[in-house]
Amino acid sequence: MNKTQYSFNTRFADGIGTNPEELLAAAHAGCFTMALAYALSQLGLKPGDIETTAAVAVDLSKGGITGIELTLNASPIEGLSSAAFLEHATAAKQNCPVSKALGGVAFSLQVNYKDLLEQVG
Repeated sequence: MNKTQYSFNTRFADGIGTNPEELLAAAHAGCFTMALAYALSQLGLKPGDIETTAAVAVDLSKGGITGIELTLNASPIEGLSSAAFLEHATAAKQNCPVSKALGGVAFSLQVNYKDLLEQVG
């Protein structure tokens, strides 16, 4: 059995290990990526390489998680313009189940696709 450190330092300092906030951000990144890949496949497109990372912001004075920033890096998809890709990425950000569950948390999306580098609020 693999043991992971879990203490105050892993949550709010520089301790080694993970914490629930990081796990929630990772779940958000995974859910978003799956929603985007599914939407693209429904159009008959092969999604290619899609990688999403998430950074979580925690402010204890405001009661906890205040934001999640998703960063999406995707390889070009033949026949899909940057504008169309951004449209599908924005829809996935708004509609994946974890995004919906986090309705009280602000989250943003940065998209890197072809010639596009776009920040979506």
